Amino acid sequence: MEQEHTRPADIERNSMNILTAEMEQRGLAVPEEYAPVVKRVIHATADFDYAENLVFTDHAVEMAVRYFQKPGSVILTDTNMARAGISRPALEKLQGQVDCFMALPEIAEKARAEGITRAAASVDYGTALYEDAAFAVGNAPTALLRLAEHIQNGYRPALVIGVPVGFVNVVEAKEQMLSLCRSLNIPAVLAMGRKGGSNVAAAVCNALLYTAAEMLDPADRGWN
Repeated sequence: MEQEHTRPADIERNSMNILTAEMEQRGLAVPEEYAPVVKRVIHATADFDYAENLVFTDHAVEMAVRYFQKPGSVILTDTNMARAGISRPALEKLQGQVDCFMALPEIAEKARAEGITRAAASVDYGTALYEDAAFAVGNAPTALLRLAEHIQNGYRPALVIGVPVGFVNVVEAKEQMLSLCRSLNIPAVLAMGRKGGSNVAAAVCNALLYTAAEMLDPADRGWN
């Protein structure tokens, strides 16, 4: 088979053109503000359901972009897989950082001592360390539930990306977080239902970071 597109930038542009055309064929209309996020998630998953199950609180993209454009922004993830997938060049351009505490020995000890998951313990650690971090949850609904507790107790994250995948507490955690964020005007992007994952969390982060850094086109990332 002869390969028509072999360079990374060409592959991404062609993929985006294909998925945009297919969205039109399927009658999937997405507001312009949300399109970069929705399309990057579909690009990462080849799953067009995300055009309908990704939910945004009012002005979520605008508020997230403004946060990431401020030097010193922080993204905290619940998996090192999501952390690895978030664009380093975009973070460097924006002078931001990403971290995951799941593998820290003190997190494992806290989880054992308190009878909670490491994801919940990581949220405790992150909220104590940062006043207004962005949280990207792609795997553990317990992280989302724990973050909801902190929000109810007065913590205000800069952004909540709630896209955990699974069958236990997943739907309920997302619905609770959506209600909280809407009532408190906290910017949030959530994948309602059971679908999600670390790759989805990274894709949402990257779409927002690329928008903030004016790097949506791969050429602006130094790609050929």
